[in-house]
Amino acid sequence: MNNGKSIGIYSGSFNPIHIGHLALANWLCEYGGLDELWFMVTPQNPLKKRDELMEDSLRFRMVEAAIDGYPKFRVSNFEFSLPKPSYTINTLKALEKAYTGYRFHLIIGADNWKNITHWKDHQLILEQFPVIIYPRKGYKVRIPEQYANVRTVNAPLMEISSSFIRQAWKEGKDIRFFLPPATLDIYLNACSNL
Repeated sequence: MNNGKSIGIYSGSFNPIHIGHLALANWLCEYGGLDELWFMVTPQNPLKKRDELMEDSLRFRMVEAAIDGYPKFRVSNFEFSLPKPSYTINTLKALEKAYTGYRFHLIIGADNWKNITHWKDHQLILEQFPVIIYPRKGYKVRIPEQYANVRTVNAPLMEISSSFIRQAWKEGKDIRFFLPPATLDIYLNACSNL
């Protein structure tokens, strides 16, 4: 077992990244025992409509701008070069091979935990990689005893989502306090060109 640097893998479309993502990530680094957290920007899902998801490179740039200057955060486009569709088990195994000195922890919400049995090779994920489950409103988490690698954290609940922000912008609402300032400019410029 690799006991090197503890890296949290926070995967998502980040469409756009918002203050909820950042607050949770910060909490996990400062209180959750992680040395670093990598925002793993997931590529365009072929099952999603193109207008639902901004370009991969644009979402990567928004995350990059949002985390600039915080040494415990990194943005990664690692999945962009992996075979599609991107399965979590494949990503984790490829990361482990590419970064041999690190111990990767998968970060998921309580909503994803409820559906983990539908994930490809979920048993391998739960047996071979540490999994950190953060709370989501309306979801109770029960971890079977055999999964010693799985734990919950008592992070603050952040009731904000990227879909809420996209809808608010469409309705003409002021969204400036939901996004980091550097990301807001990129997001608004991209939206005005849609």
